[in-house]
Amino acid sequence: MDFLAILSDPAAWASLAALTALEIVLGIDNLIFLSIVASRLPVHQQNAARRIGLSLALLMRLALLASIAWIVSLTQPIFSVGEFDVSWRDIIMLVGGLFLLAKGTLEIHHTMEEQHKEGTKAGSTFTAAIIQIVLLDIVFSLDSVITAVGMAEHLSVMVTAVIISMIVMLVAAQPVGDFVNRHPTVKMLALAFLVLVGTMLVAEGFHFHVPKGYIYFAIAFSAGVEALNLLARRRRLAKAH
Repeated sequence: MDFLAILSDPAAWASLAALTALEIVLGIDNLIFLSIVASRLPVHQQNAARRIGLSLALLMRLALLASIAWIVSLTQPIFSVGEFDVSWRDIIMLVGGLFLLAKGTLEIHHTMEEQHKEGTKAGSTFTAAIIQIVLLDIVFSLDSVITAVGMAEHLSVMVTAVIISMIVMLVAAQPVGDFVNRHPTVKMLALAFLVLVGTMLVAEGFHFHVPKGYIYFAIAFSAGVEALNLLARRRRLAKAH
């Protein structure tokens, strides 16, 4: 089907809208991780790290979409352990999940240590931050592209949805990062989300499918409770002044 035919196809537009919304939701994990990693850099480097990280994520997604046949092959078993079939996707999900679990746990430890040691703050180099972002971009990009391949029939629809979702993430990256930096409790909640997502990825690597709706409902519920706490804290401060 040519491009003009796709533009006149209502099903293609519906697929684009649904896939774009799903890609934005899937990108929340990536954005949270990116904000946490960038927050350990000097303030003048944080925006650059976010932009570079998201730009690399976009390029990675587009490159993977251009290799759809290879992406599909990643879900095929490469070896078996008893009755357990292992694919490259399983290995990537398992390694990425373990990395997120380790990173989330270490960041929680550093955050708590900073609260007990006034005036100290463990930093990170710009190169190290970019390397961490790229490693997780690979995991999140693979999951995002496999979802796109499963939901849409046309490559142009997949590419458009990915580009729109990444533009939304680029616009939201700085406000989200600044908000997380200003509110320590929000940062702790974001780190808990990283641990939760890491656990989900490890489960996926072992073929235990966890419906993403449950994960995102837990995240949305926790974020809603924290939003109420922030509003209540703001009102208390307003009354105190």
